Amino acid sequence: MRRKENVAPEARKGGPWADAWKKLRGDKAALVGAFVLIVIIGLGILAPVLPIADPNKPDLTLRLSPVGFSGHFLGTDELGRDLLSRLIWGGRASVAVGFLAVATACFFGTILGLLAGYFQGYFDTLIMRSMDILMAFPYVLLAIAIIAALGPGLMNTMVAISIVGIPYYARIVRGTTLTFREMEFVMAERAMGAGHFHIVLRHILPNCLPPLIVAASLDVGWMILAASGMSFLGLGAQPPLAEWGVMLSEGRKYIRVALHTSLFPGLAIFLVVMSLNLLGDGLRDALDPKTNKGVD
Repeated sequence: MRRKENVAPEARKGGPWADAWKKLRGDKAALVGAFVLIVIIGLGILAPVLPIADPNKPDLTLRLSPVGFSGHFLGTDELGRDLLSRLIWGGRASVAVGFLAVATACFFGTILGLLAGYFQGYFDTLIMRSMDILMAFPYVLLAIAIIAALGPGLMNTMVAISIVGIPYYARIVRGTTLTFREMEFVMAERAMGAGHFHIVLRHILPNCLPPLIVAASLDVGWMILAASGMSFLGLGAQPPLAEWGVMLSEGRKYIRVALHTSLFPGLAIFLVVMSLNLLGDGLRDALDPKTNKGVD
């Protein structure tokens, strides 16, 4: 019998990230979610060069045309605008707002969580009590209040939902930081004279990445839903901008005579949120160290 080599987990076959990637590739549901998401994002990025109609060009002679009528694959809306074109451009806006909002909330939440968890004391008390105040309000109501103060608009919606998302990431990072700041390798670095900045960037932050990646992947769907909901209520994107929430708001008035005007933007939101949830679940399973042990 061959003697098993005593190899550290971090060095085995590329380390935990390689194990996580291998496990993610074996998750069919996560791969389906990733594929759908890539297609939606790709269409949004390529929207300016795709051979599709102008999303804001009206043609009242073709208003509320059914699916497949006169070259309009998904029909037209109440102003005769091509629905497929508006769906693609609307995805460009909705998905971009969702990802930007998560990136902004994650960035500031990570900074605040690192400060609170690593330095503790007054930093911890001040930061976390501020986060508690934000979390005391229902997310949607707080976002609406912020938009009411800033004014309606797509950018203001992104700012509002980013602010209400910061406590979520701050708590995740703080909890992880509290766990790792007292570990032996961190205390050894501190005893050797390493600075706080070096310890945080080299040892604390990398260990915060797995839970942050999982949280962000699951949170993008909520952000897209929130942004579309604000636009549906008239607080987010404003007509004639092509955005899924705006399309739902405009199409609901004709739902009995032209169901497709509301059906397709609703399906688009469902598909992108479902694909993000599938991918997020796969990332959670792949990045969980308890399930990565013994991956071949």
